[in-house]
Amino acid sequence: MRNLSVCLTSDLFHHYDEGNKLVVVVDILRATSVISTAFHYGIKDLIAVSSVDTAKKYLNKENYIVAAERNAEPIEGIPFGNSPFQYMNEKVKEKTLVLTTTNGTKSIKLAKNHEVICASFVNENAIVNYILNSDKDVVILCSGWKGLPNMEDSIFAGSLSEKLLKTTEFLTKCDSVLSSISLWNSSSDNLFDFLENSAHRNRLKHLNMEDDTKFCLSPNFMSDIVPILMGDKIIPYES
Repeated sequence: MRNLSVCLTSDLFHHYDEGNKLVVVVDILRATSVISTAFHYGIKDLIAVSSVDTAKKYLNKENYIVAAERNAEPIEGIPFGNSPFQYMNEKVKEKTLVLTTTNGTKSIKLAKNHEVICASFVNENAIVNYILNSDKDVVILCSGWKGLPNMEDSIFAGSLSEKLLKTTEFLTKCDSVLSSISLWNSSSDNLFDFLENSAHRNRLKHLNMEDDTKFCLSPNFMSDIVPILMGDKIIPYES
């Protein structure tokens, strides 16, 4: 039996950062939803960078798309942001996406000494299949918001945990798994309404980004691609 854990925020990851694990990075609103969407629409690969200045070094390079977000807002002078709708077109096909965000890309880099994949509701079924074909213990790493937990990542962790625990592969001794499943079961009938008073849904609402929230919680397509970190790049693994 393999062990399943949920880390509710990146600032807690040092408690899980030992051994050789499969780390499932989650940032539902919106980085991992964007990453899943961009791969579904045909990007070649992705480079997650820590700073806006680093991202800007890739501007005007042929076959690169540069995207950045801080505090949920796009960055002046950088053409792409953190909305999944920006990647739903043919222009992204076969391009390398360079991305920096407030929380999600930080989590990816934080877990780089392990096997890292990126998960969202866009590709949840593919993630389940990938995990079941692995033999490693699993940590679902919720990116949270600036070191604090958030509801949407925890809800997704509950959905994924419930699916994994229904198999014969996993056991858990992690209270964060149990609390995430409880949150998922309380919210799954209508995630958007359940999150009405949540911090990040309201942050995006005030920025007129409610459509992003609706899509990330209930995407209108499912992707078979698992974004996996290989060296310095995230590449697509098609299940």
